[in-house]
Amino acid sequence: MPRIPTPQTIAAAPDASQAMLKAVEKQLGIAPNLFRLVSNSPAALEGYLGMSAALSKGRLPAPTRERIALAVAEINECTYCLSAHTYLGKNLAGLDDPEMIANREGSSNDSKAAAAVQFAAKVARERGHIGQADLDAVRRAGYDDGQIIEIVQHVALNVWTNYINKVADTEIDFPVVQSRQAA
Repeated sequence: MPRIPTPQTIAAAPDASQAMLKAVEKQLGIAPNLFRLVSNSPAALEGYLGMSAALSKGRLPAPTRERIALAVAEINECTYCLSAHTYLGKNLAGLDDPEMIANREGSSNDSKAAAAVQFAAKVARERGHIGQADLDAVRRAGYDDGQIIEIVQHVALNVWTNYINKVADTEIDFPVVQSRQAA
């Protein structure tokens, strides 16, 4: 049972959140529980949606963004995010099962994406305490400083959603995927 109540409908959310939730519903076809949970704070929902929208305009391709989300969710043992990003990875980003397994292990079957996911996983595990060799490796793979900043920002955004879902014990509204660490 969720520890922070999730508005069951868009109409049950705070008035200031309803238009944002309707936009999410228009884009995704539903307003997932995470978004309705966060809608308890219209400011937090606006911040989450704003950062997500800004990062979607960045230079990291959608499949790499989903790869990073899977790696970070596995590190943080967030079942909600693993479930959501497995669904999104498969259905929106076109990732196959072997790729998503590699992502959850902190890598990728694509050599360039592997460098980004490995870097993101190290940033998440080490809480940002990485060395020059880590930066050099991601640069050698073809990522510039702007893309490195985007990788770190994606880690931060995913850590935030992982923590929100773990604190709230958000009810999963995607096909459930368990963390290998929790299994």
